[in-house]
Amino acid sequence: MAAEHATGNGPVTVPPLFSHLVDDPSLLRPRSSAPAVDTVVARYLRNRSGPRGELVGQLLCPVSRLPELVAALARAQPERPVDISLVVDTGLGAVPKALSTVFSRSAIVTPRTIETAAPPDVDAVWLERVSEFVPEDVVAVVEPRRPQEPDGTDAWLAAVRRVADHGCAPKLRCGGPRPSDVPSAAEVESFVLMMVETNSGFTARGLAQAVRPPATDASRPPHGIVNLLAAVARALSGGDVRGALDAADSATLVREVAALPEKAAHRVRGLLSRCGADPEPVPGTQLAGLGLL
Repeated sequence: MAAEHATGNGPVTVPPLFSHLVDDPSLLRPRSSAPAVDTVVARYLRNRSGPRGELVGQLLCPVSRLPELVAALARAQPERPVDISLVVDTGLGAVPKALSTVFSRSAIVTPRTIETAAPPDVDAVWLERVSEFVPEDVVAVVEPRRPQEPDGTDAWLAAVRRVADHGCAPKLRCGGPRPSDVPSAAEVESFVLMMVETNSGFTARGLAQAVRPPATDASRPPHGIVNLLAAVARALSGGDVRGALDAADSATLVREVAALPEKAAHRVRGLLSRCGADPEPVPGTQLAGLGLL
């Protein structure tokens, strides 16, 4: 069932396809450009309790900034604990202390996932070490870094498969500060098809648009949230995955994802569990403007 949140203009319905989809990655920005932690917390809590609150996912926090976040949450006193994803930026050895901190503050914060980058040659030994640090009720998200060289794609996909086969959730980086952070549509297609083949849930990061803008000769356009959802849906049904990723016609994509039966929507979200996007104005404003919320 879709969730409804009452507003002055009536309830806002968030379909199952978008429920708790979008995480807030604001704290992952460089400290020089990131908002203050108190500002991020206030905005996150405001969005979570707002008319589109069902859209809001987890708050991403680097392990190195966890003490700041816990202090800010203690000042804010949220009405219920905040779901967070701990992003390892100081080595796996710092994870036990971070988990101890959040478990001791269970009234204000709940760890849901732990995200970490993986070496290009990630193997079962390294993945088992990650598993040792992650409690059973917390999801381990692992990102094998995609190589810059085209001839490294096969090795990257092999690493992604090893992550999925080990029971961790692979992470797909869809964008970032460098143009090279945006994978090609062919690379995303191969990743999505592998997730369907392995029946593995995954997380996408670096999405900055609801729908992919038209391609230009100057640069590779960023991927869109709706494009990725449609691509997963097509992969599950044997459809044209690449066509969904390349599409810049928002009207066609909107009709396609809006028409997904609830069972199909749950299957899509069983694979694409969460994505990270700039919370202002994406995704709520753009998705609502498209008629999807």
